[in-house]
Amino acid sequence: MTTISIPVETGDILHKVLGSLDKNLKLIESAFDVTINIKDSAIVLSGDDRELVEVLIIKLLDLIEHGRELDEQKLNYYINKIKAGESEDLKRIRDTIICVDASGKTIRPKTQGQKEYIDTIESNVLTFGIGPAGTGKTYLAVAMAVREFRSKHVNRIIITRPAVEAGENLGFLPGDLEMKIEPYLQPLYDALFSILGAKAFEKYRESGHIEVAPLAYMRGRTLDNAFIILDEAQNSTVEQMKMFLTRFGFGSKVVVNGDITQVDLKHHQKSGLTHAVSILEDIKDIGIFKFTTNDIVRHRLVRNIIHRYEKSKGEDK
Repeated sequence: MTTISIPVETGDILHKVLGSLDKNLKLIESAFDVTINIKDSAIVLSGDDRELVEVLIIKLLDLIEHGRELDEQKLNYYINKIKAGESEDLKRIRDTIICVDASGKTIRPKTQGQKEYIDTIESNVLTFGIGPAGTGKTYLAVAMAVREFRSKHVNRIIITRPAVEAGENLGFLPGDLEMKIEPYLQPLYDALFSILGAKAFEKYRESGHIEVAPLAYMRGRTLDNAFIILDEAQNSTVEQMKMFLTRFGFGSKVVVNGDITQVDLKHHQKSGLTHAVSILEDIKDIGIFKFTTNDIVRHRLVRNIIHRYEKSKGEDK
């Protein structure tokens, strides 16, 4: 039987490709008609899909040799791309660098969808990012904001979100208004801490170069030379969205993110995100990008859970 042999430079790289207890090897064998053996520091492939798996293994080796981690989510994504004949997308994803975080780690998109989302932000003044939880909408938008700020393309980063979830409960929480809304802004703080580091974040926050605030605080302002992110935008009303979209001025870039399947507004209120996308989609310099469940980069169970909820929703109609 014809086989393909792929040499591996070191035992450490080989171990990373195979995974702990050969976990990655078993996943690849279950996804393709292939048998994988190790012989003399080489990966030997046999079976009908050996040529496809050769492409996959070479991509994985390239990924590891460039210092990237290989986890189950990433391996599954690579497998699906190879099966779909879209292996060139993997190189474009790997070659895209957004910025470097506080620990020195390079931040890159992890899926083709994330790469296209970054491209959409780069080429438009206003970008709508729509998709399910776990697709990296917020984190990537914050990374882009940090990149633009470090490059001095903008003077400020402003990140906001509606505090809809609090509703009437705000009055029962202890402290002043700022303390009450703090929990709803925490995901935004987490992204900034991760990328900038706590010390740099506090410095920029105190100087006014970074602002994290509830959506209501945007009223009456004109925001020039800023990178502005509206997160959880599905929970803005039509009136709030109009107010927000008329705040940014010259030299600004705006990203509006949300998941239209998770609207927490009262039943009689229409989501400002859904409404805005429907009336603004054909305007120049406005980009609309829609993630799919293939772009979910959290635990694989998140994708499975979302699929089941979508299926359940369809059956309930």
